Amino acid sequence: MTKVEASTLEEAYELAATQLSCSVTELQYEVIQYPSKGILGLFRKSAIIVATSKALPQSETKEVVMSPETTIEEEVASQIVSTVKETTDEKSEDTQEECADAVLDSFFDTTEEETFVDRELSESIEESLKTLFDLSCFDIDVVEVDVVENTALIFIDGEDAALLIGKEGYRYNALSYMLFNWLHAKYQLYIKLEIAEFLTSQQEMIRNYIQPVIENVEKYGKGKTRFLDGILVQIALEQLREAFPNKYVAVKTGKSGKKFVVINEFHTKPHA
Repeated sequence: MTKVEASTLEEAYELAATQLSCSVTELQYEVIQYPSKGILGLFRKSAIIVATSKALPQSETKEVVMSPETTIEEEVASQIVSTVKETTDEKSEDTQEECADAVLDSFFDTTEEETFVDRELSESIEESLKTLFDLSCFDIDVVEVDVVENTALIFIDGEDAALLIGKEGYRYNALSYMLFNWLHAKYQLYIKLEIAEFLTSQQEMIRNYIQPVIENVEKYGKGKTRFLDGILVQIALEQLREAFPNKYVAVKTGKSGKKFVVINEFHTKPHA
């Protein structure tokens, strides 16, 4: 018997067949959990099946249990959802899209000159996050929070910090959205989240990526990035605005719904 988790049922069937050394048609399986896309990538569920091979007697079936990677959406959402339920139950999908955009817009709203830290609120949020992670299956031993003006600067680290980031940062984005929904609903706060050095590494990666974009803008006066996901578009926006303070630099959305950054001249009306 083998327990398999995958993005879709089809992938789960194929993976189970591989583990049991049989064809998909020879599988005898039970669906433990059906996949779900969730909302805005949150509360997404994978497909989970338990399967055996009909080609072998039950006693000879190879037992392989694949420990599925626990999703941060399921672990963290169960703790946060009670806090934000009253304010989010009646939100439309468009409103939730606005919240997702708002958290992206908030990552770099603070400035170096802002030095006042609300210690009491910082400690309260910090303790809540520590309790949350103590209840999860993740080994997280560092949680630090500073509330500066209207932004919660959150630093998380530990042996399982990488699991909170996920492939291509999808868990990082999901956790950011959930924390934003919680803190903005309860304290009217925005957030800037750093897990281990993920944010720093992404900033360095984007800094290297936009160099050809900067050169192109310097040569032709305008340019744009490729489509960027999650926090990457906001990092690119910040860095390009710093590089071109006198140009129009903004996030645009393509027909596919993906975002990119454009750099152009400001369009001003001629004087009469």
